[in-house]
Amino acid sequence: PSPFLYRIFFNMPFVKEQKNRDYFRRFQTKFRRRREGKTDYRRRTILIRQDKNKYNTPKWRIVVRISNRDITTQVVRAKIIGDEVMCAAYAHELPRYGIALGLTNYAAAYATGLLLARRVLAKLKLEKQYLGAGEEDDLGEDYYVDPVDDGPMPFFALLDIGLARASTGARVFATLKGVCDGGVEVPHKETRFVGYDDESKQLNGDVLRSHLLGGHVADYMRVLKDADEDAYNKQFSAYVKAGIDADSLEKIYLDAHKKIRADPSFKPSKKADKKTVKPFAKRRGKMATSQRRARVLQKIASHI
Repeated sequence: PSPFLYRIFFNMPFVKEQKNRDYFRRFQTKFRRRREGKTDYRRRTILIRQDKNKYNTPKWRIVVRISNRDITTQVVRAKIIGDEVMCAAYAHELPRYGIALGLTNYAAAYATGLLLARRVLAKLKLEKQYLGAGEEDDLGEDYYVDPVDDGPMPFFALLDIGLARASTGARVFATLKGVCDGGVEVPHKETRFVGYDDESKQLNGDVLRSHLLGGHVADYMRVLKDADEDAYNKQFSAYVKAGIDADSLEKIYLDAHKKIRADPSFKPSKKADKKTVKPFAKRRGKMATSQRRARVLQKIASHI
């Protein structure tokens, strides 16, 4: 061989084969949802592990998942065949209670958690024993459910935030606040609510209440409108069309909380009547060769 090829092939360092036949024989694939990056099985195992002395007592989780356009909250238990959902509430149900816009912000997350709590307690016939935080309780204060003297214990569940980052001010903890204010016992601390100061170790209740009632959105609406009204009309065009301004947001959320407590039941959306749906046109069957030739001749004759 030429000196050039000799230097390439005979002076190369020895490289050990890493992924050989034995590697692939011993390779064990991970769980499907781990491969998809959807489930943290270390966290899930800790959440669903139950004490042996509690036998088959279900261990409930408050599952919160926030997408771009919706917030999903569910009360879930783990079974061998898979997770079982006992109750669910979604942010796209909030227009029924007067919250038509901003379905994924901090205030909407709180309202969705409140709706889930009242709905699950109504399903368990506990809505009268555990009313949650009343009107005399400040929204800016942390609320813990106390068991009643003569009656069942409060419904207990653990918060499951999935792969979300547990940072102070995250919307998943606004949902937690709504669930607790609704009367469900969920172990937590106030350190993750918006308005908590890590240096002073104190929770600013005014900041928390403002966020739960859309105050931060209202402040931004005022600032943007004063700075550039055209940009305001473009960014908040849906609010302008609905006649919602910065001063009316707080009342909208307060009224929605009252409506949720009055009727948290699920109502299915109206679907189109199958009789009125226009059926698809049936496909034409295959044509014989003679028919296709006659069709071609007919087209030619029509253009002559």
